[in-house]
Amino acid sequence: MDELLSEFLTETAESLSELDVELVRLEQNPNDQALLSNIFRLVHTIKGTCGFLGLPRLESVAHASENVLGKIRDGELVVTPTAISLVLESLDCIKGLLAALEATEAEPEGDDGDLIARLNALAEGAEVPAPAAAEPEPEAEPELDDTLPPGAEVIGTRPGEVPLDELERVFRETEVDSFETSSPEPEPEPAPAAQAPAKAQPPVPAQSKAVAVSSEGSPPTEEGPRESAVAAQTIRVNVDLLENLMTMVSELVLTRNQLLQIARREKDSEFTVPLQRLSQVTSELQEGVMKTRMQPIGNAWSKLPRIVRDLAHELGKKIDLVMLGADTELDRQVLELIKDPLTHMVRNSADHGIETPDARTAIGKPENGRITLNAYHEGGHILIEISDDGRGLDPAKLKAKAIANGLVSELEAEAMTEQQIQQFIFRAGFSTAAVVTSVSGRGVGMDVVRTNIEKIGGTIELQSKLGRGSKFIIKIPLTLAIVSALIVEACGERFAIPQLSVIELVRASADSEHRIEEVQGTPVLRLRNRLLPLVSLERLLNLDRPDGDERSGKETFIVVAQVGTYTFGILVDRVFDTEEIVVKPVAPILRHIAMFSGNTILGDGSVIMILDPNGIAQATGEITVTDATAVEEGADHRGIGVATVSLLLFRGGGDPTPKAVPLSLVARLEEIDLATVEYSEGHPLVQYRGQLMPLIPMDERTKLEREGRQPVLVFTDNNRSMGLVVDEIVDIVEDRINVEVRPDSPSLMGSAVIAGKATEVIDAGYYLTKAFGDWFDHSSEETLAVTRGRRLLVVDDSAFFRNLLTPLLSVAGYEVTAVEGGEQALALCERGDSFDAIISDIEMPGMNGFQLAEAVRADSRWAEVPIVALSSHTTSEDLERGRQVGFTDYVAKLDREALLETLAQTVGA
Repeated sequence: MDELLSEFLTETAESLSELDVELVRLEQNPNDQALLSNIFRLVHTIKGTCGFLGLPRLESVAHASENVLGKIRDGELVVTPTAISLVLESLDCIKGLLAALEATEAEPEGDDGDLIARLNALAEGAEVPAPAAAEPEPEAEPELDDTLPPGAEVIGTRPGEVPLDELERVFRETEVDSFETSSPEPEPEPAPAAQAPAKAQPPVPAQSKAVAVSSEGSPPTEEGPRESAVAAQTIRVNVDLLENLMTMVSELVLTRNQLLQIARREKDSEFTVPLQRLSQVTSELQEGVMKTRMQPIGNAWSKLPRIVRDLAHELGKKIDLVMLGADTELDRQVLELIKDPLTHMVRNSADHGIETPDARTAIGKPENGRITLNAYHEGGHILIEISDDGRGLDPAKLKAKAIANGLVSELEAEAMTEQQIQQFIFRAGFSTAAVVTSVSGRGVGMDVVRTNIEKIGGTIELQSKLGRGSKFIIKIPLTLAIVSALIVEACGERFAIPQLSVIELVRASADSEHRIEEVQGTPVLRLRNRLLPLVSLERLLNLDRPDGDERSGKETFIVVAQVGTYTFGILVDRVFDTEEIVVKPVAPILRHIAMFSGNTILGDGSVIMILDPNGIAQATGEITVTDATAVEEGADHRGIGVATVSLLLFRGGGDPTPKAVPLSLVARLEEIDLATVEYSEGHPLVQYRGQLMPLIPMDERTKLEREGRQPVLVFTDNNRSMGLVVDEIVDIVEDRINVEVRPDSPSLMGSAVIAGKATEVIDAGYYLTKAFGDWFDHSSEETLAVTRGRRLLVVDDSAFFRNLLTPLLSVAGYEVTAVEGGEQALALCERGDSFDAIISDIEMPGMNGFQLAEAVRADSRWAEVPIVALSSHTTSEDLERGRQVGFTDYVAKLDREALLETLAQTVGA
């Protein structure tokens, strides 16, 4: 294909994707002149390029659309659904012509006279009411003309392009001599296509501030110069080249791992230091190459505003689409694989979830339904939430449909929990739609969605409340090429389990607290007052145990894994370590075995299989039922439920007195090789996951040994890690504890009786600020106000802050319930729960803190409950708005001392 034609097809396709989003925004914001000017410019560019290349049919359609937009821009026409629909129809026509042009390298024959006639009639006002005079912008036309000469149409970074600075940095960092600290390279301006999803947010009052921020810098008068500057730093790179580069880096990672294995065996080898340097350079190179493959998830969302808009018109509904976290990046391969599942789920929410305006008004809901997309990073993975405020899933209807389809008997259905019943929507052929339409009703979709997500090592979780709406939570890996995995052994064979699904490791023996029992012939683990179903790799894979290897009476290791909402344990003989592994596809002869997702080569050259927890759960039919029953007995349900305190018990600082720390604050338990410890200004450091991690001994006088293994508790937040050096890790317990405060010791929260022994509960914040003085941006000294028996409700969408606040408030004597959003908080109100005070974050997806406060004050049951606002920034406007909606007080999010004092005063009053 001619290079000029190929360039035209690429750029025009990108412009059309942006136009789809911008036109939907224009329909919602008809007076946005900057938006209209950008739309006109894009259509004008398409028309001009078609004329230059001699494509008369494309030029005619684009010209007719440009006439309509020109009349709207000049105030002669107003923005109406009819006008927007007709312009969108012309874009669809252009897309079809482009597809034919790409296939044949020639413009197809045909007649677009009907479409052009309708566009011309619209432009002349023949089929629209008299225009409501809008404020004309006569000066906009000269500015537009200034941007049209050749050379000024160069656009910024587009999806699939790689900034030149990024590629140069990647290759430059492979040179050891250049491995030194340098000033960060200036990042290129965001691409228009990457910003498109953020721009597509409707004018929802609750999100107005977020929308304003994401749309900043959009005026077209500044756009041209900025984009040209960025284009000068950008080159187009063939995707195949990046794929090949990623493959080579993957092989380099394997070689690095093999060399590190050799270095561990040779304790005092002269190659130790160079290999550590090579390891760090390889990690930097891997990270750099990964960045070239990363794209914002907004690229997968760009078509959704148009889809939702068209569906709303077809179904007679009013739907707002809110997109948060559109700039969250993930591997382009993963991005391509989740586009279709996301599209189907949004269509499902629009069709099945959102009610008609009349139905919503009748039950006290606003006419406009809301579908919210939210993407964010958590624990090295991507979480995508698709939620709606519609009718939710009706368990009774689902149960009746399942019985009618023969999926379960009536007796089995009666014994099932609501959560289990909801899982039927993922069955093939299952649909609750009464009538088959072009949108839905055939029962094809959600089973495919789940299958496609599980194929890339992800999970999907469903939460739904009848009358309140549904939420799907998708958890997927950042990349498919290199993943972090736990290496285990069963019957002498090693396997890798992706850490995405691993929750914790448990060591069980006959005389330990954690022991394996049997319930109705099924092995279960009693773990912190919870029965966990178990599956043995030996039995599941029919492995033969080597001669002389008998495990009876020996301790057993259990990998606690989670698949969606189900949790179970995998029995293994040994646990080795976590490694970054390169995923290789499964051989064709093994692809029918769902329990394997791939294979990899370890550092010692061994080839091992990668286990798929989804396949293991499916292969063991009794797991889901047994586990769901056990969960109902006492597990903490995500989002709603009174939090108990899980504590990690250990010894440290040479003191025999047991120590405890809230388990939720500990990212990982590690044993480091003391031979790899380095020192900077006398402080110990270790290279950990591509970064230097400071090691903080519990006793400052403790000197680390030069060789051996050292237990370390790793705390992680915001890409920073700290290792707390301890003597021994003892156990994990979960219970309500009564802590006696120790204000005389800044490193301790207090003392408590845990597992029958006097135990010191450490203040993790004290040690975190020893590693990084700005970890909390405030002094770690605490003045704990103990108010026994008072019930608090903590509302915060951040799991880290919930995990940080819950133990702090619990040890201060409060009974704490923590939920992740305003909707869950109001669900507790509906359930009849009562609290002495509510602590709420302000910036939350879905229902924010201000909306929650308004809802609480409007409900007579909670109207008098004090509400304390947590916020990372408190302006005078925020304070005033907080008082108006009903907040009792404001506290800075990281000021623990102020929070405890405020609660003492508020609850005491």
